[in-house]
Amino acid sequence: MTAITCAVKPLRVLILEGNSRAGAKLLLSGGGRCNVTNLKVSEKNYQGGDPRTLRNILSAFSSERAVQFFKSLGVTMVLEEGTKYFPECQSAKVVLEALLGEARAGGVVLETGKKVVRISRADDFFHVAGEGFDYIARAVVLCSGGLSYPATGSDGSGYGLAKAMGHAIVETRPALTPLHTDDPEWKKLSGITLRVRLTVMAAGQKRAVSEGALLFTHTGFSGPAVLDISGPWLRCAEGEKELHADFLPEKNGEVLREEWARIAAAHPKRSWRHLLSLYFPERLILTMLEKIAVDPKTQIGQSSQKDREALLHTLKHFPLCVAGAAGYEKAEVTSGGIDLKEVDPKTLESGKTPGLYFAGEVLDVDGRIGGFNFQWAWASGFVVGKSLLCKFGVSDRP
Repeated sequence: MTAITCAVKPLRVLILEGNSRAGAKLLLSGGGRCNVTNLKVSEKNYQGGDPRTLRNILSAFSSERAVQFFKSLGVTMVLEEGTKYFPECQSAKVVLEALLGEARAGGVVLETGKKVVRISRADDFFHVAGEGFDYIARAVVLCSGGLSYPATGSDGSGYGLAKAMGHAIVETRPALTPLHTDDPEWKKLSGITLRVRLTVMAAGQKRAVSEGALLFTHTGFSGPAVLDISGPWLRCAEGEKELHADFLPEKNGEVLREEWARIAAAHPKRSWRHLLSLYFPERLILTMLEKIAVDPKTQIGQSSQKDREALLHTLKHFPLCVAGAAGYEKAEVTSGGIDLKEVDPKTLESGKTPGLYFAGEVLDVDGRIGGFNFQWAWASGFVVGKSLLCKFGVSDRP
């Protein structure tokens, strides 16, 4: 995206790709369909550094503009689930080919199999070197990604290059990754999916909330709600955090109290197991009741108001025992990265080394699931490309 934006004569633009082919991670995204962006994008959808920087970059290239940009490349978008934009052709490959085609049309040179191992600066020029090559450039853009999906070439080497140029790295962790549990009872529920609201509590404070589908797996918890909460969970210090699940997010406490009172009045001998079957699958009901020491056969009419309130509170704040995360191999993005405090909040140019820029996941920015991380890629790449045009006094393309 950066290359496309600044590929204007007389600038000469070179992309050095460490892999044997470009776009390996893009091809995997969205199950091979590529969730290009989201209808509703703001800095609130991201974790990371200075919200002002996020706001500046995202407003410079909105999701609406991203949709129009891809349309201009011949890739029309369709809206799914109300907010997620996918290519109408349902193919990440088409998205990648459109980007590569536009880059070639602008005169961008792409060289694959060129893994950069060293960047240095002398006078007004950079030396960018690796095995068998050493290029000289007036400006360098580091957009090497993070550590997620290492099989695609994301090995975190960009952090080392940035550190060598004087930059601090905010501690990296997996994000948008499944969570593990040591609790065999939760594991036995593998295959069950339901809508929940998850909350991370740390030191008595609410740190993050996520709502969506939770999928029980043979190792723990997955699904969009879990992936979204995994980054904030992992950022919190060990020993001070809890993950709570609201298993009935569409119904508040008052609505449930009224429903249960009505059922108890009409069917006082109905069991809690029977009542909860209105909301949950059988296996989940038995597990939940066992965990809170409620006999499934207990009749509603025999339960005191205090017992009902205790059950209600637990269903809305059910603790999930989390033992860890799946790691970078399953993580869709990396949390942490180059500290935003050390880059210009409007251009993403290094505050340590003039002429050095950063874009994409290598920065300390990670978004929610749903196209937000791609939008950060398009927006940050565009901003850096425009900044380079301005730096060298080159006008935009007509």
